Amino acid sequence: MDKISLVGLSLGIAAILVGQVLEGGHLSSLFQPTAFMIVIGGTLGAVMLQSPLRIFLQGMRMARWVFVPPAPAFDTLIEQVASWGQAARKEGLLSLENQIEALPDPFMRKGLQLLVDGIEPNRLREVLEVEIGVWENQMKMSARIWEAAGGYAPTIGILGAVMGLIHVMENLSDPSRLGAGIAVAFVATIYGVGFANLVFLPIAKKLGAHIVTLTTQREMFVDGLVGIANGDNPRIIASRMQGYVA
Repeated sequence: MDKISLVGLSLGIAAILVGQVLEGGHLSSLFQPTAFMIVIGGTLGAVMLQSPLRIFLQGMRMARWVFVPPAPAFDTLIEQVASWGQAARKEGLLSLENQIEALPDPFMRKGLQLLVDGIEPNRLREVLEVEIGVWENQMKMSARIWEAAGGYAPTIGILGAVMGLIHVMENLSDPSRLGAGIAVAFVATIYGVGFANLVFLPIAKKLGAHIVTLTTQREMFVDGLVGIANGDNPRIIASRMQGYVA
């Protein structure tokens, strides 16, 4: 559990609610189902319109990383690659073939398979770096749906505000109905700006940071495989991989 994300979200919401109370307002005035439906529904529709289905679904699944982030196992990976280097120096690259199926990551399986197949180091790096680049671009595109939501939400909030004001203008002859329309108008704006700056944009930035970390882990893995292919000393390989962590 990423505690700082939970604390940050709770702090942001609490600051708004406490501020409302300190100003003498009622918390119930901030809860408007109509405004919520307009902002969230409109924002969701706009994001779905701009995104391919696969990218949209992947971006939604990635949202869990905000609270349960992927844990990069840098130290474990360094030890594993160093042990492969030792085995390759003693028994040859073919001795690593039985390690391939035990790897949980398809990218790592592909990399080790290419190493076992005896592909020259530069070619090995080239092939895997292309795959890293494609994977990174896809992940960034998925994370950007939250950034897009952060851009659309304030505008949809303004749209909700205008709709509320239209409702007010249509009922000027009935003062009892004016309050509800004005409430929807202003609360829709609060929802749009609040969700954008407290939820959507922070999620996008958090996912971007995790993508950078996971990309670094893959680049470190490739560097280790290239070191094995070059016949480098396992200590040198481990030391160079450690540099990515530092």
